[in-house]
Amino acid sequence: MDKEEYLKKIDEVIENGKYKDNWQSLSGHKSPEWFDNGKFGIFIHWGIYSVPAFGGEWYSRNMYNKYDDAFKHHIETYGPQSRFGYKDFIPMFKGENFDADRWVDIFNASGAKYVTPVAEHHDGFAMYNTEFNRWNAVNMGPKRDVLGEIKAACGKKGLAFCASSHRAEHYFFMSLGKTFDSDVNDERYSDFYGPAFYSDDFSAKNMQNTTFDIFGAGPDEEYLKDWMVRTIELIDRYSPNMIYFDWWIQNIKFKPYLKKIAAYYYNRAYEQNKEVTIDFKHNEFPPTVATFDVERGALPGIFPYKWQTDTAIGKHSWGFTNDNEYKSSGKIIRDLIDIVSKNGNMMLNIGPKPDGTFTDEETEVLRGIGNFLKLNGEGIYGTTYWKQFGEGEHNITSGAFNDGDETFYDSSDFRFTYKAGYVYCFQMNPDGKDAKIKSFKRVDNGDILIESVSLLSTGKKLDFKRDYDSMTVFADDAFNSENPICFKIKLG
Repeated sequence: MDKEEYLKKIDEVIENGKYKDNWQSLSGHKSPEWFDNGKFGIFIHWGIYSVPAFGGEWYSRNMYNKYDDAFKHHIETYGPQSRFGYKDFIPMFKGENFDADRWVDIFNASGAKYVTPVAEHHDGFAMYNTEFNRWNAVNMGPKRDVLGEIKAACGKKGLAFCASSHRAEHYFFMSLGKTFDSDVNDERYSDFYGPAFYSDDFSAKNMQNTTFDIFGAGPDEEYLKDWMVRTIELIDRYSPNMIYFDWWIQNIKFKPYLKKIAAYYYNRAYEQNKEVTIDFKHNEFPPTVATFDVERGALPGIFPYKWQTDTAIGKHSWGFTNDNEYKSSGKIIRDLIDIVSKNGNMMLNIGPKPDGTFTDEETEVLRGIGNFLKLNGEGIYGTTYWKQFGEGEHNITSGAFNDGDETFYDSSDFRFTYKAGYVYCFQMNPDGKDAKIKSFKRVDNGDILIESVSLLSTGKKLDFKRDYDSMTVFADDAFNSENPICFKIKLG
């Protein structure tokens, strides 16, 4: 099907479907049950950028940016960009040890319930089979349908398969290569690097401000139609349970196309009796149309709508780099608990090596999370928020790009979730001593009746007493833990 046929098909599906391309029709779309209950998912940044493994997944732009360290590194390591460009990494991106079943086995053991590989990053290289981009992993590099293989592996383990598209930003992403003698100017590769639109708005100095300005310079109509068609083809071919978009689509020029994509996607899902959602940042969608996302961050309290944070094990890069540093499993476990207590989900990124294997550090972190969730997952999966998210003086720093710093909880910090007559109370940093929980103190006139308290990880019933200051849960040996512990409180 060519582009014009696809455009016609999109209009027909919307015209004949339940959902129309306006916010009034799209509002009220329910968050999927699998997403609400799953709480924890995996994000995957794997692509050509894992080969140079320098600076991060923006290497494809930064190697052409005269003001970035990657520019000098590239010349010193590979030669000038006119002789060795980004395209020349593709034969080196072999993925010879890529095994989707092994990947998903590790994700499943970590306790994740959904998996979101990046289908196409800003660099324009598609990790899936597409009619609209010959620069893809089926034709080049690994010569495999990476997305299709991950989807099949997810199906075997019962994990929801999702997909991420960063294609929108490709409009300008490679444009710095047009400012000097580089292969971006070679017409033979224009379908890979292009349109590589350059103006002062998208210069190294101004790009960030431009792309965060809703009224800033945006793509032309031809590119927007092409972007929409590619997104719809991805939906039709791989039927993901969630579509994740990166930034810039808040630009006003994207709005009509976002509405069409949402209406088409939701109509197709409705036909298939399938629950889906779109994940977005900033203000691209109104509430109840899609799922709000906070990149590398969190919110300060309970959010009335379902939300998600996408974050990474790697501190400095989403993709594999040789010098990345990694968070501990303990930090990620505490962040997950905090996020779930506030009505959120965590989508945790891993950046595989160019051969398709994981770093030892990331594998170990996933194993640690899995071990915790095996014992305490009941207090995470299928829960909702309690009347308050927690208690204590320490709270995660709210907002995007704030997840690198450790939150130093103490034994007085707790987070709460709720399910079917039980409150799950996580002590964020147990000290091995009796736990004092102020939120369950004795209150005259309107007290909460508590039948029992047990330690979730062992099932052992615990002695407790309540006074007008707090509820004290008396310690046993299991209170000595490097990770949070969870009290399962049965309401009377």
